[in-house]
Amino acid sequence: MAQKATIYKAELSVCDMDRHYYETHKLTVAKHPSETDERLMVRVLAFALNAQEQLEMAKGLSTDDEPDIWQKSLSDELNLWVTLGLPTEKVVRQSCGKSNNVIVYCYGGRTAETWWEKIKNCTTRFDNLQVTNLSLDATSALAELASRSMKIQVNIQDNDVMVSVDEHIVYLTPQNWKTSIVEG
Repeated sequence: MAQKATIYKAELSVCDMDRHYYETHKLTVAKHPSETDERLMVRVLAFALNAQEQLEMAKGLSTDDEPDIWQKSLSDELNLWVTLGLPTEKVVRQSCGKSNNVIVYCYGGRTAETWWEKIKNCTTRFDNLQVTNLSLDATSALAELASRSMKIQVNIQDNDVMVSVDEHIVYLTPQNWKTSIVEG
């Protein structure tokens, strides 16, 4: 029998001083049976880093042709496609063709660095692609914060990020390996 997703509830308060965005989101996040706590928390962090009114969690792991997070316009046009991990060149190419803006949040330490060295020359033609690396120390610390019911505060200022759950705090600075030149 196939395992079912585990449901996580998060009250995510975002204070993004870089974008002047201050809002609280009630998220219901389905954790795929093959998904780790680290990936789940990276997904929540990616949501916070891009938070806006129409941003939604998509099917991600359970569907090949959907991102982890997306934002659609009122006319159902894909404005933002957010993928986590180390996608293949084919997935990056297809994502960039489907959406106005694509962000890949990669993580995994040396594995992510090796992936980037292999794929970066293939990404230069995509003006709508941003690749951001999250350090292994930070994502491992985020995994420790995961629980089925969370109140998460994310503060962003000058690209520095503070994530707090209860009395636990993780500080991180996402590193942009490729920056999109398309206006969002």
